[in-house]
Amino acid sequence: MENKNSDLKIRASARHIRVSPHKARRVVDQIRGHSYEQALMILEFMPYHACNRMLQLLSSAAANASHNFGLNKTNLFVDEIQVDGGASLKRFQPRAQGRAYPIRKPTCHVTIVMRVTTK
Repeated sequence: MENKNSDLKIRASARHIRVSPHKARRVVDQIRGHSYEQALMILEFMPYHACNRMLQLLSSAAANASHNFGLNKTNLFVDEIQVDGGASLKRFQPRAQGRAYPIRKPTCHVTIVMRVTTK
């Protein structure tokens, strides 16, 4: 039974997050490879806007492991986490003399894969 759980991957994803991929990667790189509890502490104390959404996604992945597979959250660690660019919201800013400057508001897609540690 323990051997079966060691290769089990738990996934969670969030799409169209209103944070630029560059700023999301800055946060995600800090938690890659850490345990679930360490990742929670890191995200709670980092001062970036993207941390709130990553915290929700991490909690969702842990809830998936607990509910769907009956796993203990303390045995999980972040195996892979990937940030991809999403569609940009396109807006225009009015400028002088009837001109308009385009504004692109980027979004991103984040996928997290957690694995069970064998203690």
